[in-house]
Amino acid sequence: MSHDHPRPQPSAGVAPPGLDLERLRAHLDRIRPGLVRGPLSAEMIEGGRSNLTYSVTDGTDRWVVRRPPLGHVLATAHDMRREHRVIEALHPTAVPVPAPVLLCEDESVIGSPFYIMEFVDGTPYRTAQQLSALGPERTRGVVLSLVDTLVELHAVDPGTAGLADFGRPEGFLERQLRRWGKQLDASRNRELPGIDDLHAALGKALPKSPAPAVVHGDYRLDNVLVGSDDSIKAILDWEMSTLGDPLTDLGLLVMYSQRLDVPESPVSTTAGAPGHPEPAELIERYADGSGRDVRDVAWYTAFAWFKLAVILEGIHYRYTLGQTVGEGFDRIGTLVPVFIENGRTTLQEG
Repeated sequence: MSHDHPRPQPSAGVAPPGLDLERLRAHLDRIRPGLVRGPLSAEMIEGGRSNLTYSVTDGTDRWVVRRPPLGHVLATAHDMRREHRVIEALHPTAVPVPAPVLLCEDESVIGSPFYIMEFVDGTPYRTAQQLSALGPERTRGVVLSLVDTLVELHAVDPGTAGLADFGRPEGFLERQLRRWGKQLDASRNRELPGIDDLHAALGKALPKSPAPAVVHGDYRLDNVLVGSDDSIKAILDWEMSTLGDPLTDLGLLVMYSQRLDVPESPVSTTAGAPGHPEPAELIERYADGSGRDVRDVAWYTAFAWFKLAVILEGIHYRYTLGQTVGEGFDRIGTLVPVFIENGRTTLQEG
């Protein structure tokens, strides 16, 4: 789905794990005859929190296939349907998303439900170093258009888009806090000073949510594709999307727009790139564009720090059990207290 230039050309007929190209081709020929014009080849693409993403081509056209992780036994058909549904609903609106091609819930085709969308050319900027290559002026423009695109998303009327039942907005913030509290309890194996205080303080200061909107749930620069003209071509990774409080998306974006003074942080942060606007400017731009009251943005930002602390602690917990593979996991544990501290400071200073 997302890729960096230049992209490797897959050799014809090679299939990465989890994608049977012959069965996929037969299914496409049956459901969308004439769509595929040559032998299919595919490669796996990095990105996405858990679901697998492949780039598939017939030598002329290119598509993206999304499926649940291999060996996953949870009911993730639901995820595929939700992701496909939100992209399909948003495609006719001003929100940039890839064009949906089809949803297949028949597990006999590739071994799990999956959906296909058009391939969108663009770059997901994951690091400050990558973003710095654009120079300060272009960097500033890209980040501001990230805010404008979020305004577009939150301006979509869920009812008109056919998403009136896409989530339960009543009690959304309470449920989110409960859910992340439970998540924290599931990965407790060390003292984390301040995290319970932060959770309790968030609960005591719950803001009143504005009218519900389609919420992305993980909105940040490396979950969008930026075109060569610096415009946002597509928002990706809709696995956390729902109907809820739009300011949760703003809080997360503000959190990711703050510089983390952590050497070699494994958490994606592009905020250190020269020209990157300050959080205050992003908040103001969102307020101007959306007309929403953003006076409680500190709560939403503190909640984002808390949520990330919980996610990172979960990764650290799996690392201590020897269940994570790869670079950088040994440093994640030391990041968690930084996120807790930032959350507490943000909430106190408002």
